[in-house]
Amino acid sequence: MTASISFALNHIAAPRLGAAAFFALARELGLGEVEIRNDLEGVPILDGTSATAIKAEAAAKGVGILSINALQRFNEWTKARETEARTLAAYARTCGAGALVLVPVNDEAFKPGESARRAGLREALKELRPILDAAGIRGFVEPLGFMISSLRSKREAVEAIDHIGGGEVFHLVHDTFHHHLAGEPQMFPERTGLAHISGVTDPTLAIADMRDAHRVLVDAGDRLGNLAQIRALRRGGYAGPFSFEPFAESVQKAPDIAAQLSASMRFIEAKA
Repeated sequence: MTASISFALNHIAAPRLGAAAFFALARELGLGEVEIRNDLEGVPILDGTSATAIKAEAAAKGVGILSINALQRFNEWTKARETEARTLAAYARTCGAGALVLVPVNDEAFKPGESARRAGLREALKELRPILDAAGIRGFVEPLGFMISSLRSKREAVEAIDHIGGGEVFHLVHDTFHHHLAGEPQMFPERTGLAHISGVTDPTLAIADMRDAHRVLVDAGDRLGNLAQIRALRRGGYAGPFSFEPFAESVQKAPDIAAQLSASMRFIEAKA
């Protein structure tokens, strides 16, 4: 690959930073795009910061907002989920975010039959489509590789999207962690709207035991095959950003987070 890799930053990488500091961190790293979240205590969006304030702060720091992460349990469609989807879509439209990430139910207690589970996914996508259309944003469906996830397969997500004729609105999130856990060989780069990257370096972990808390930055010790996944996505035509999404506290609380992120970017650029 000769073209440079485009990176982005998910707020989970530095969850204690407010919006201004988070956007400034992205710019310090030379990044022009970020993902904001609705699940971080004490910072936007949960702290009540308005969408207009976020838009102004992002513009002041010179960053664009890729997505809001996320509408959780999206494939368990209820009246409450619809209300939440409308609220998040309106926030995304106002703050300038281009998409809303859609995360499936990841709950051992959620056990619909196979037919009901698939029908629920199609129903949720069908109901979400006009909401996203009205807001002028896209929906990024993110299959989760955990064994208890109600949507592990990207192929199943694509089939459901095509079933409702939603290919212009819905795209995939390719998460390197979840792709490795799911063990699904096909990547669907042409259907991918966003890629999340993180690594796992603990040599003692079985794949079935890998959790979000183990997700660090990508380096030479990575066990997830990030470099191979990045190469395959780019060869397949994906030209979008690779957004850092580490959940490990060792990264989130690092006093030198900017240096660590910069080192990971240099490693990936050199090897991928």
